[in-house]
Formats: sequence, C-alpha cells, structure tokens
Amino acid sequence: MTRPGSGSLGAGDVGAGVVPDPGLLVLTLCTGNAARSVMAGAMLRDGPLPIVTAGTHVVEGQPMSRRTRDALASVGLAADGHRSHQLTDGDIDAAGLILAMAGDHVAFIRRRYPEAAGRAVSIKRLCRDLPPGPPSLADRIRSLGLADLPIEAWDDVADPAGGQDDDYLSCAKELAVLAAELLPRLS
Repeated sequence: MTRPGSGSLGAGDVGAGVVPDPGLLVLTLCTGNAARSVMAGAMLRDGPLPIVTAGTHVVEGQPMSRRTRDALASVGLAADGHRSHQLTDGDIDAAGLILAMAGDHVAFIRRRYPEAAGRAVSIKRLCRDLPPGPPSLADRIRSLGLADLPIEAWDDVADPAGGQDDDYLSCAKELAVLAAELLPRLS
C-alpha cells in the first residue's frame, strides 16, 4: 500500500509512527470532518499507524472552525492546514480500521459500504472491547465481529457542531482520554 502524503489532518494525512501492520490505515470518521474526526486524528497521528480523516456529509475543502482549533490547543495539539474531506470509495478501500465518532457513522458504513462493516467501529466501543496484542491488530479487530455488533447510544462522542466553546472543549477532553487509552493497543 502506498502511504498517503503527510501534512494537515485531512485526506491523505498520516501519523508519524512506524506502521507495525502493513496496510492498516486508520480512518477517523464523523459527519462534517470539521470537529470530532479532526480532533481524534490529531490525537492519534503520532501513534504507530497512518491516520486519515473524513466525514459522511461534508462541504469539501473547508477549514476547521476556530472552536475546533481552540479545543485542540486546549489539549496541546493542532491540525494546521486541515481541510474537510468527503468520505470516498478509495478511503474505504484503503482503511483497515474505520474509527467512527458515533453510532450513526457505523450505521452509514454498514448501509453504504457493507463490505467494510467488519472494519467500522465507534472509538468508544473500540476502547472498551479491543484487547491488547499479540496477536496482530488486524486479527484483534477481526475477532471483535464488528459487522454484527449492535449500535448503541453510548457509542457516541457528542457532536459539538453548533455548540458553544465549552462543547468543543468537552469533546476534545473526552477524545483525548479515549485516544490515550487506545494508542497503546494500536500496535
């Protein structure tokens, strides 16, 4: 697999770490690719896997909001140069793990890309259910039977879109905790 180029955390962005499982690209997914997936991507980018961010319903090429930028700064991160990216068939084909920010995104993947249902999971569920290795991350993901799991309300990271600064800060803090918990198990 060809690694996408580095740069901002939009389409084609990757983490700085060595890829322990060749071909396992992580796609962080939310609705507008303007807040949650951008924050999660920034929080996971220095981990062991390449990261790409996208959204299910995006106005392509938009910069992140001031609120998203400020929320990332509050946890010591940035995603300078990010531009929103609409999820594509190519993104789905490349992703070994589709890390959704809400159950609706998992449901979207199951409907639109049923062949990828076994690779789509909410970040909260993955934090709860992914065992540490060995075996390989790809084998551990397969063992979860993601395509058949129920989608539940607790899967969601609340969408701060349209909210106040505090909503974005709360989202960033929640995602920072989840990312810190997940990072050691992504190798």
